[in-house]
Amino acid sequence: DLLLSNSCIPFLGSTEGLDFRTLLLDEERGRLLIGAKDHIFLLNLVDLNKNAKKIYWPATKEKLELCKLAGKDVQTECANFIRVLQPYNRTHVYVCGTGAFHPLCGYIELG
Repeated sequence: DLLLSNSCIPFLGSTEGLDFRTLLLDEERGRLLIGAKDHIFLLNLVDLNKNAKKIYWPATKEKLELCKLAGKDVQTECANFIRVLQPYNRTHVYVCGTGAFHPLCGYIELG
C-alpha cells in the first residue's frame, strides 16, 4: 500500500547483507546506520539510496571454520551479525558483531 500510494522510498540496497539487526539514527547529520549480516550501511535520511555507503565486515575464515566444526549452519549462523551500533563521540560509532560466535568490536569513523 505504501509503495502504491508513493508515500515511501524503499531502500534498494544490495542482495547481500539484508538481514537487518540493529539501527542507529543520527538526526543531527541526517543519517541512518543499519547493522546487518556481515555489513554496516550508512544511509541518507532524505533519500536512502543516495550516496549509500556500505562496510563489508565478515567473520574471519578461521572463525567460520570453527563455527562450521561446531555444527552450526554456515549460511544462517556462521556470520558476523552486527548487534551493537552505539555513538561513541561526535566522530565515531562503537560497533560490535557476533563474529561467527567469536564476538568482535571496533570503531567506525563517520567523517
